[in-house]
Formats: sequence, structure tokens, C-alpha cells
Amino acid sequence: MYYPYMTLPDETEIVHSEIIDKDGNEHVKVYIERPIDGGFANATCWLPEYKWEDIKDFSQKDIDYFSEIIHSGAHLLFEFARGGGFENAANF
Repeated sequence: MYYPYMTLPDETEIVHSEIIDKDGNEHVKVYIERPIDGGFANATCWLPEYKWEDIKDFSQKDIDYFSEIIHSGAHLLFEFARGGGFENAANF
């Protein structure tokens, strides 16, 4: 399941997974998607490694920008992933 994290002014959506256990360690999958002509640009970033994969139609400048957003909010992404998304973690 994915939970919404952020929508940017250009309609880029950033969502995240619940906590994923890999070898006894917590991981969060962050998925980024932006509508473009004929489909979507997308990319995946795994936390806590900040490992990017499946990058399609995003420039390096885009990825650098998204990296800044993810780095600055990684602690929140983990908190929200543990709590079932922003709405549940924030007690809404």
C-alpha cells in the first residue's frame, strides 16, 4: 500500500510505502510520478539507502531536487510509514 506524502505545484506526486522489513531492517519505498504527454515520468527511491531505481523521463536535475526533498523529510517518511500514512500518524 502507498500513502500520499506530497504534491508539488507541477502535479508531481510523492508517495511512500509502509515499513518494509528487509533482513531485519526497516526500509521505505518512495515513489515519484509526474504526468507528461503520453504517460508519466516516474522514479523510485529506497530509504534509508537513498538508492534510486526505475527512473523514467526525469532529468538529473529533477532527481537532485527530489533527493533534497526526500533527505529533508526522511524522518517523517519513516514515521508516516510506521503509522499508516500522514493521516493516521498525525491523528487526523
